Parts: sequence; C-alpha cells; structure tokens
Amino acid sequence: MKIDKKYEQIVFTLFMALGMSIFISFVLVSINFGYSSAFGKIWARIWCEAFVCAFPVSYFLPKGIRKVMNTITFVEKKDYKL
Repeated sequence: MKIDKKYEQIVFTLFMALGMSIFISFVLVSINFGYSSAFGKIWARIWCEAFVCAFPVSYFLPKGIRKVMNTITFVEKKDYKL
C-alpha cells in the first residue's frame, strides 16, 4: 500500500487513536462490567464512543503540547543551576 507522504501524520494519528481506544476501552469494560454474554456488545459501543473522542484529541493535543514544549529549555544536569 502506498500513501502520499503528506498524509503520514493523519494515518499515524488514526492508528494511534485506534490502538489506544481499543486497548483502554477493553480494559475499562473488563474492570467495570466483567466478562459476560453482553461483553462484546458493551465493549463495541463503548469503543466507538472512545474512538470518536480519541481521534481528534490525538490529532490536536500533540500540536498544543509541542508549542508548550518549545517554550521550555532543557539542559544537561551538569549545566543545571538552581
């Protein structure tokens, strides 16, 4: 599969949000509802809701965090003075 390089960030974000939402929703449904005959149905519904939230957050949040990180000066420990 070949995809134009300009779509790299959006594809990465899509897969990251997909993986994180699957994993986190699975764990939380397991903890909160346990494994029952309705587990798959409950998990699928909650995963869909989680993905709808995770994708835009995964896309926009890193840009804001990067702006904040650019205002911080990181130094080596030997150069650090209180």
